[in-house]
Amino acid sequence: MALDPSPRLTLHNADCLDVLATLPDASVDAIITDPPYFNARPDHWDRQWPNADAFARWLGDVLDQFARVLRPAGSLYLFASPRMSSRVEGLIGERFRVLNHVVWVKTTGVHQKACRAAQRSYHPQTERIVFAEHYGAEHAAAAAAGYARQCATLRGQVFEPLRAYLDGERQRAGWSGAEIDAAWRAWRGKSGGGMAGHWFGRSQWALPTRENYEWLQRLLNSRTPGVLAAPHAVLAEDYVHLHARYDVLRRDYDTLKAEYAALRRPFQLAAEAPNTDVWIFNPTPARPGRHPCEKPLPLMRHIVRTSTRPGQVVLDAFLGSGSTGVAALEAGCDFIGIEQDAAIFAAARDRLTRRQPST
Repeated sequence: MALDPSPRLTLHNADCLDVLATLPDASVDAIITDPPYFNARPDHWDRQWPNADAFARWLGDVLDQFARVLRPAGSLYLFASPRMSSRVEGLIGERFRVLNHVVWVKTTGVHQKACRAAQRSYHPQTERIVFAEHYGAEHAAAAAAGYARQCATLRGQVFEPLRAYLDGERQRAGWSGAEIDAAWRAWRGKSGGGMAGHWFGRSQWALPTRENYEWLQRLLNSRTPGVLAAPHAVLAEDYVHLHARYDVLRRDYDTLKAEYAALRRPFQLAAEAPNTDVWIFNPTPARPGRHPCEKPLPLMRHIVRTSTRPGQVVLDAFLGSGSTGVAALEAGCDFIGIEQDAAIFAAARDRLTRRQPST
């Protein structure tokens, strides 16, 4: 059964492999999901495999579908138990490039009630989150040179008419870059490098300030052969007109850069968000009807806000309590949720329908 309360929320009460097989290739921007951990819970959904090898084969089938439906610049976050995390990460690594093995530390929980005398090993206080992307994702978005280098190239191409104008006037007046740097240092009373590379070169080009441009006009016109005898024969364009041209080109560059950046995998950390691979979030407090593996909403908000943009599609193939969906809807993302258990699905559907923004 598929429910579609709005264009932004699609929920399926079905086996995830059946639903995943119906999704188009490269149709999802982020997969954020918490599959069964295998024998970590007494619930039937966590004990449906006879052994770890059978669980791994099943999870491999799920990951194959994830690799198919995730867009080239998409992100995968998959929760795992400490006991199975290394095997799960290996399965993910066969299909994706693992970026981080995140350790989620719980400051509260059942470890605080553990009987020390009965322990035969350390009590787990953590869960693991494997964060991955497609192999070659950065290449797909930014070509082999990488994003920063590609944007630098783009910047150089957009502003080339202005750079060529300045450099052509420099050459026409017979000044070398080294001579201009020496004159600039003398004028500014500085030592070290100069500005010629920024004003005339391609790699780090920048428009001179008004003060510097007017100084360049005086300098370049101070060495004028007979054909350049008229005042301001070199760099004759007024700075106001030059800067107006620059503003037009800068808007073009900003637009192109934004379009180019949108091809990259989103990753934008909020100022207060964790920026390492160790996260501290309290578990969801116990309450009647609480899903036994419910993930805290602040944690899911952190993941969604870091690795999605508004309007993108988030998939949780193991919907559970629906926390991923709540965070996705809050962030302005479309959300697809899949849950096999009818009772769990009904509770998550009610929660998400209440939280869904009006359209």
